[in-house]
Amino acid sequence: MFELAVPFRKVSKTRGRMRRTHYKIDANTTTTCPKCGSDVKPHRVCKNCGTYKGKEVIKKETTK
Repeated sequence: MFELAVPFRKVSKTRGRMRRTHYKIDANTTTTCPKCGSDVKPHRVCKNCGTYKGKEVIKKETTK
């Protein structure tokens, strides 16, 4: 048979927490739409006005 790997010493709370400091969640990045100014995820069509890279991709009716 073979032996399973077992840690030689217990990992302390401090060392385990230091290792996990990089596991945090990043905030979602957003950009502003150049046409309407609403927040948009990068590389996506604007849900408010339907434009992408300055071109109208989706026809949206504007109600005023």
